[in-house]
Amino acid sequence: MSIEADLRKDGIEVIETLDTLKINSIARNIAQKICESFPNYGFSQNELFIRLSRLNMYKAKMPEGMAEANYFYKNTSIYFNEHIANEDLEEFAIHECIHYIQEVKDKRNYLIRMGLCDYTEFKIYGLGLNEAAVQLISSKINGIPKEYVKYFGISFETISPSYYPLECCLVNQLAYITGEDILFESTLKSNNNFKIAFSKLTSPKTFMAIQNSIDEILYHEEDIIKLNNKISQIDNRNKKVDGMIEKIDELKREITLTFLRTQNLIISSYFDAAFDKIIDLEGVEKYRQKLYSFKDLIGYTEGYTFFNDYYVSKMEQLEHKYNLLENGEFETALKIITKRESLFIRAIKTLKKLIFGNSAEKEKNY
Repeated sequence: MSIEADLRKDGIEVIETLDTLKINSIARNIAQKICESFPNYGFSQNELFIRLSRLNMYKAKMPEGMAEANYFYKNTSIYFNEHIANEDLEEFAIHECIHYIQEVKDKRNYLIRMGLCDYTEFKIYGLGLNEAAVQLISSKINGIPKEYVKYFGISFETISPSYYPLECCLVNQLAYITGEDILFESTLKSNNNFKIAFSKLTSPKTFMAIQNSIDEILYHEEDIIKLNNKISQIDNRNKKVDGMIEKIDELKREITLTFLRTQNLIISSYFDAAFDKIIDLEGVEKYRQKLYSFKDLIGYTEGYTFFNDYYVSKMEQLEHKYNLLENGEFETALKIITKRESLFIRAIKTLKKLIFGNSAEKEKNY
């Protein structure tokens, strides 16, 4: 499919080409801001400027609900919504320029990776995760202040109130756990360091579950935009419109449930694992502070009690562990963890016997 066909498919109609002077100005300022914001990532301001200045940039008509700017890797071009004022182009270009910096292509010029996102032959993994991480970086560079927002019944504080707010909220929680540096470094350098770090703190299975859920939220949001655009093109309300409105409501409910389920998984998977690693009184206090501060990062809905219930439960366990450590009963504290692991291993062995019978013993006798 040609670039023109791709653009038409997405509803993008080019109306103006940005001149070289404007492109160079945007490239120069963004290169400077990226290097100043991330001085330890090995970027050269001059080299980055040269790369960004090679981008093509256009103003275009875009469908309602579409991002204000879009990067197309096939022709290394950025398309801006025609409504954006010239003095604001740079702000919207940052997100798209980061996508350009991220891209990894094979010898046939096919995109195989973009930051935290993997493009395989059959499926894209981590699109929502990457978009949110790039948006957090863009908001950081642009100095966007925190703001309380409410989407789909979920209230939270964010530095990205207008773009991927739910995804950014969840990814910000992940960054709190691993540290921002490793998240942003993996996002800008397109490597697995963040994935590995988070998986070590929880598990690879947990990372994949969270990544897939963030993708799901992103895709549901895109489906809502498409349905709203279809509804706007219909003059009179009819059964077809009623069906689309019902589908939108269903998607909104699913987004809310997926967000809360993912948030709860982030909380429990990390803080359960971190609790078992506490070996001294200093560790007890660090754990308490980290769990308490997490309350400022989460999204709340009416009737949401998971975090409060989890916090109370963990504080009770932490008090018990503190008393054991304070009284020098470190071995007893470790036995609690070992016993829990032993019960799990025993359960797995029992399950294997129920499924496979004595086949394992027979194999030993051959």
